Amino acid sequence: MKIYKYPNSEDWDALCKRPAINSNDLNNLVQEILENVNNNGDEALFDYAKKFDNVDLEQLAVSSIEIENAKNSVPQKLKAAINIAKNNIQIFHQSQKEPALKIETMTGVECWRQSVPIERVGLYIPGGSAPLFSTILMLGIPAVLAGCKNIFLCTPPDKEGNVNPAILYTANLVGIQSIYKVGGAQAIAAMTFGTETIPKADKIFGPGNQYVTKAKELAQTKGTAIDMPAGPSEVLVIADQTGNPAFIASDLLSQAEHGADSQVVLLSDDEKILEESITQLNIQVEKLPRKDIAKAAIKNSRAILLKDIDTCVQFSNNYAPEHLIIASDNADNFIDKIQNAGSVFLGNYSCESAGDYASGTNHTLPTNGFAKCYSGVSLDSFIKKITFQKLNKEGIQNLGSCIETMAEAEGLFAHKNAVTIRLKSLENV
Repeated sequence: MKIYKYPNSEDWDALCKRPAINSNDLNNLVQEILENVNNNGDEALFDYAKKFDNVDLEQLAVSSIEIENAKNSVPQKLKAAINIAKNNIQIFHQSQKEPALKIETMTGVECWRQSVPIERVGLYIPGGSAPLFSTILMLGIPAVLAGCKNIFLCTPPDKEGNVNPAILYTANLVGIQSIYKVGGAQAIAAMTFGTETIPKADKIFGPGNQYVTKAKELAQTKGTAIDMPAGPSEVLVIADQTGNPAFIASDLLSQAEHGADSQVVLLSDDEKILEESITQLNIQVEKLPRKDIAKAAIKNSRAILLKDIDTCVQFSNNYAPEHLIIASDNADNFIDKIQNAGSVFLGNYSCESAGDYASGTNHTLPTNGFAKCYSGVSLDSFIKKITFQKLNKEGIQNLGSCIETMAEAEGLFAHKNAVTIRLKSLENV
């Protein structure tokens, strides 16, 4: 992890760059996968399962027997933990529901906005070295609360053709019955176009590797919406002299172990905290089962010494991290200065893992600087807002002249006439 001391503000953009990938080769490969699935449907998916997952599948859909077996094989302790997380996530997202509020903008003119669920929602759940059953809670719960009619899930199988039991248990727990054994870019392709087995989604959600991310990007060009642009996971920690180096190191590593292309950043105004945190990081990483992945991510990461915490917050706003941790006893003092972040963790005991699993907030968040203009997944991600207006006779009489004048000024006389003809019908009433 490279250390930078008091860099000039002109160098900040360079320090905020994420690890780059060869986008041209990636684009061509993923485009080929999308076209194959679009043209050949299930047949292409079976071929890709053999090629990428080393398995000959007999069917793509997970059976009810497989789900029942999974429910019985998940340890009770894990079930209890998942249920606690489910409850907290449900409470937090339930609070995001908004009633339709009718407003009379002028006498006889009534307007309101109504939430309507997206009908067909496709969820992608990674299932390789780290089966992310927690993401099912983060996506499935708000989808159900929103009232989406058709919620289905794609996740890769193992070499025996099975899906991780925790994934099946969690999907069943939140009410998702349609689960398909498809991973990677081909899963996104299937949900984009639909196949003989897998429905076409109106919107696709979920994290994934660079192939999944690119496939989601291309899906938008085919008429399917996605949750947000996303890339490798990242965390930025701001620490002052009240920070705990062991805690800080553990948070940095919790993101570094996601993947070799992840990035972690440490900012501080205290050189001792910076150095002690890096020492702790080097100690803790050796104890991790995924230490090789974490070490590769650390090579893409940096620790930066700045003059004060206000400057650290300014740098963070420029970076726009997916996860932002304020490792300080005085974290609340900086809340109003935070402009760009996916999710914020305040104080020395608010570990990033809490948000990843069970505090209640959503862990599907914008990465790669997109926190400057995107929010994380919420209940709103699964609904559309439709506006309504209702004018009575008095309303069209009150507003009509205004509309006629504006329409005529724009040269749109059919627009004007739609008002005029109504006003004339009311002249003798």
